[in-house]
Amino acid sequence: MRRPLAAAIVVALLLAPASARQQEPFEPEGYRTDNYRAPVPATLAGARVLTTEEAEAIWRANSGAFVDVMPRPPKPNNLPEGTVWRDAPRRNIPGSMWLPDTGYGTLPPAMDDYLQRGLARASRGNKAALLVIYCLADCWMSWNAAKRALAYGYSNIAWYPDGTDGWERAKLPTDEAQPEPRPEQH
Repeated sequence: MRRPLAAAIVVALLLAPASARQQEPFEPEGYRTDNYRAPVPATLAGARVLTTEEAEAIWRANSGAFVDVMPRPPKPNNLPEGTVWRDAPRRNIPGSMWLPDTGYGTLPPAMDDYLQRGLARASRGNKAALLVIYCLADCWMSWNAAKRALAYGYSNIAWYPDGTDGWERAKLPTDEAQPEPRPEQH
């Protein structure tokens, strides 16, 4: 009796629509600390979640500051001596402030300070200013950074989960980005 029931359950799951089988992840209580390139939640408590169309409207109206938190690729450890290393260029939404490496789940004090100072510059010291935080699609870095901005007391946070992937799919312009100067690592 158990085998037919188990088989019926498996068949029902396989025939269910993909949307019913693949639930979006829930928001964790804290920050995501690993597997940063994975499906993200549809929500972020306290923040507005933007579609590409909404992000574009904010950008065109110049009504918010855009903050890119995409990390910089690390220099490979195994490069032969004398090899010239050049970072891959980062293209982001024009006018964005790029604060690389600030979306990790745990930030060392210097990086936490770097993020706080960057957000203060982006918002011009106004914690009620609209900040649009992004990186790439399916990237927890932007979710973490937006959640952290809320914890810092910013009250008008918009999270753009499709990031530059969604922006480029919509054939919107990008500019080559340069990161904001970082604190010295000790």
